[in-house]
Amino acid sequence: MEQPWEADPEMMPAMKNAMGSSSDVAAARIREYLESKNNVLLNIAITGESGSGKSSFVNAFRDVEDDSEDAAPTGVVETTLEVKEYPHPNYPNIIFSDLPGIGTTKFPAKKYLKRVGFKKFDFFIIISADRFRENDAKLAKEIKKMGKNFYFVRSKVDHNLRDEQRKKDFSQEKTLTQIRDDCVKSLKDQGVESPQVFLVSSHDIHLYDFPLLRETLERDLPEHKRDALLLSSPYIFPDIIEKKKKVFMRQIWGLTALSGVVAAVPVPGLSVGVDLALLVGAVTRYVTGFGLNVASLKRTASRTGIPYDELKAVLTSQLAAEHITHDLIMKVVLQVSSRAALMAAEEAFRFIPIVGIPASMALSAVTTYKFLKLFLDLLAEDAHRVSDKVLNKNK
Repeated sequence: MEQPWEADPEMMPAMKNAMGSSSDVAAARIREYLESKNNVLLNIAITGESGSGKSSFVNAFRDVEDDSEDAAPTGVVETTLEVKEYPHPNYPNIIFSDLPGIGTTKFPAKKYLKRVGFKKFDFFIIISADRFRENDAKLAKEIKKMGKNFYFVRSKVDHNLRDEQRKKDFSQEKTLTQIRDDCVKSLKDQGVESPQVFLVSSHDIHLYDFPLLRETLERDLPEHKRDALLLSSPYIFPDIIEKKKKVFMRQIWGLTALSGVVAAVPVPGLSVGVDLALLVGAVTRYVTGFGLNVASLKRTASRTGIPYDELKAVLTSQLAAEHITHDLIMKVVLQVSSRAALMAAEEAFRFIPIVGIPASMALSAVTTYKFLKLFLDLLAEDAHRVSDKVLNKNK
């Protein structure tokens, strides 16, 4: 079987542990590994003064409209030291924790961090709608002392640009540089060493420094949490689509191995040489990860102003914007593969004692790999079509 992808190095210990075990034990171990990869916990702390745009930023990263039922409420004045958690709608193990701004409390930075539960957060994003103030700098220095990463985000730059556009000598590049330099200077003046400030608009996440912020967060995270952030990132960016595709391709190794184990044991009622439940689970993750499920497409339509029907019209795969079921998978499989030939060959081998089982496992692995790669390619292409539609909506 061809292997034109890099296997997940963390998969190899699971494979070695599964070798020599009974089929059911081996399958359980591989499933356990795959589930652990899909359930990595990532807790992101968002803090800043009231009115800084924290809630809008949280909603933007979660791809949720400000007026959605599960959105972080905007325009609310903070009065208590309460941490509010907002799970990602597609990945509930990715949590955005909206912290009250340190300026709204009477606690010094060290006590503030203890009160909000410092240890559970993977990193901190400190947001300001203008220049960063003394409390922001104190908080950053305390976070650094405790050994965690923090990032300064200057929000609402679209508002500043809109105001500056009235001037005859307006230059977007010059205005952005002035905003960034002013923020950096104020932080340096308050003792923050080499601060990096990201300029963002929560309403136009493909513009300004939002992509750079995402790349920086991804780079700084431990490897096992990097994929979690990546899969939960807004999916309109072409580079994100390709990175997500690589993550899913690495997981195909484990899914292929699992299918081989399943094939070693006759499964009553299984009408194709692969575990259909395995395919349904994998394709569901692809559809969700690429933002091609109905809920995600409707959120994209609401956020961009592009009608849902127009977004759906660019899709070509039968799997996009659909609830993935056994019947749907079988329908697509029957249309695109020589399933009958593979099935006949596998069934013939499966019941040959001892010698036949490894042959059956190899054929099932080939079948699984071919289907998964095909489905992944089709859905990634659709994700790019949606991305092109969104990014070129005004062209």
